[in-house]
Amino acid sequence: MLQDQDERQIATALVGRTFGHPVFDYLLIGGAFSLLFLGYLVWNPLEMPRMRGADFAIFILLSNSAHFAASTVRLYTKPGARKAMPGVSFVLPAVMIALLTLCMFRADSLGPQFRALYLTWSPYHYAAQAYGLAVMYSYRSGCLLGATNKRLLWWAAMLPFFYSFLLAPRAGLHWLDVAGWLNNPTANQFFLQLQDIMPWFAFAAIPLLFWQIWRTESRPMPLISALMIISNGFWWFIFPPLQAFVWATIFHGVQYLAIVIIFHVKDRMSQPENRHGQAYHVVWFYAASLALGAVLFHVLPRGYIAVGFRPVESMMLVVAAINIHHFIVDAFIWRLKKTDNNRAIVDSGVAVTI
Repeated sequence: MLQDQDERQIATALVGRTFGHPVFDYLLIGGAFSLLFLGYLVWNPLEMPRMRGADFAIFILLSNSAHFAASTVRLYTKPGARKAMPGVSFVLPAVMIALLTLCMFRADSLGPQFRALYLTWSPYHYAAQAYGLAVMYSYRSGCLLGATNKRLLWWAAMLPFFYSFLLAPRAGLHWLDVAGWLNNPTANQFFLQLQDIMPWFAFAAIPLLFWQIWRTESRPMPLISALMIISNGFWWFIFPPLQAFVWATIFHGVQYLAIVIIFHVKDRMSQPENRHGQAYHVVWFYAASLALGAVLFHVLPRGYIAVGFRPVESMMLVVAAINIHHFIVDAFIWRLKKTDNNRAIVDSGVAVTI
C-alpha cells in the first residue's frame, strides 16, 4: 500500500499543478497539440503547400493576430498595470509609431534592418516564454529550482534561439555580418555540421536536465515544463528557418492566448465588483484581442498604403513593429514580483475551468 501511495505521489508530482484541466494545459500551453500537428505534417507532406489562401489567412488572424494584440489588451486590463508602467502603457506606443513611420520613409535603408531585428528577436522571445512558463509551472508544482538548475534550464530553453541566431538567413549572425566573413567555404561547412549536430544535442539535453532536477531538488520538475522546451525546439529544428518562423509563431500564439486568458479570468473573478462568470471573461478577452489584432494587422498597413507608402513595405514593417512592441510589453507584464497580481495567480490553488 505504501508503494502504491508513493507511486501516486510521484505521478501527481510529474503531472504538476496546472491552471486549468491537465488536458487543456498540456495540449495548448505545454504544446502537445503542436507536436501532434507537426507529426501530421511530417506524415502528410503534401498538406503543407495546400495551407494557403483565405482559409490560412483566417487561421493566422484567429491565432497570430489575436495573440500579438493580447499582450496589449492584458497591459490595459491587468489591475494596476497602467499606473505601475506609464512608459510602457502610453509612451511606448507613440515611440513605436514614430519609429515605424521613420522606417517607412527610409524603407530601402532602415526597413531591412528593422525587419532583421524582429526576425532575430522572435526566436529569443519564444525561447524565453518557454523558459518562463517552465519555471512558473515548476514553482507552482512545488519544484523550487535552485540557481544552478534554473541556469541549466535557461540554457536548454535557449538552444533553439542559438540555432536560429547562427543559421537563419538575413537575421541573427548573418545580419550582423556586414563584412561578409561568413560567406566562405570553411564557414559554410561549419554551419552545415552545426545544423546536423545541434538538434540532437538540444533534445538530449532535456532528459538529462530532467534527471538532474529530479536528483537535486525536493520534487521533480513537472513534465509540462519539459514539454514546453521540447515543443518550442521542434519547430526550429525540424523546419527550414522561414517555415519555422511561421509555425512557431502560430503555436506560440495558441500557447500565449491560453495562458494570458487564464490570468485575465483569474484577475476578473477575484474582483469584488465582478458580476460575470468565467465564460464571459474568456469570450470578452479573446474578442477584444481579435478585434485589436484585425486593426493592427489589416487596418494599420492599409492606412500607410492610403497615404502613399508601398504595399509590401507597409505590411512587412507593420508586422515587424507589432512584434517588437509585443516583445517589449511582454517583458514587463509577466513579471512575478511578490506584490504583483501574477505572483498571486501562480500561487493560487484555484483552477480555471475552460
